[in-house]
Amino acid sequence: MHLTQKLELFPDHRVTQMLFKEVKNAAELKKSAMEGKINGALINPTMLVDPFQVLVAANKAVHLEKIEKMKTRTLYSEIIFNLSPTNNISEAFRRFGISDGDDSVLIVMVDSKDESQVVSDIAARVEGRQVPVEEISSLSDHAKIKKLYKVTPQEEKCGSLLDAVVCRMATKDVM
Repeated sequence: MHLTQKLELFPDHRVTQMLFKEVKNAAELKKSAMEGKINGALINPTMLVDPFQVLVAANKAVHLEKIEKMKTRTLYSEIIFNLSPTNNISEAFRRFGISDGDDSVLIVMVDSKDESQVVSDIAARVEGRQVPVEEISSLSDHAKIKKLYKVTPQEEKCGSLLDAVVCRMATKDVM
């Protein structure tokens, strides 16, 4: 049900993604994450095209953590920030973080060989139904995503929506 991948550039780090639908306790989860009781990023899956998008954001966050250049306070807030096409941290949290009334959530955890997290412990906190992460595209709001990332129809003719989104994420620091 969950998806765990090693980061190519940081082979000692793994990224685990878990997707939940019909979530009834989003407000409680958000509060727990803000208090540091949940060691993970809680992301609104409607703003995601594919799990690869999260992997790109996590890879960048780990890199920035290692070189001590993060723009936010924690690795998990950095992942959420890296999903955004802009450099506005509060806007990134508003668009990509979960809201109190959300009924779906993607939980992203990063761990190294030294500190392995127990997936079942975090999954047990969610009052909802866990579904395969590959179902994330069924929750995506493509219209909102295209508008936020300013994807043009011409761009979609020569590549996918995922290509356009990842390109915006990767180039936001240099534009």
